[in-house]
Amino acid sequence: MARAMFDYTKTVLKKVSFDVNLFTKEVLKALNRLLPHEIEELKIWIQSLTVKQPELQSCLIYLKS
Repeated sequence: MARAMFDYTKTVLKKVSFDVNLFTKEVLKALNRLLPHEIEELKIWIQSLTVKQPELQSCLIYLKS
């Protein structure tokens, strides 16, 4: 089931990527919801997404640990 949550999180993030504030809120929710290894995968996925949408880079600060 955890994998389903990770996939769901990615789907939601794709849908809200048009708005930096919504995207950041969803990233923060994901940090509370996902397992540590899924958070690492999410970091990689978001970094690749920010190549296409550099305005989303501000949310990366929440993923640094």
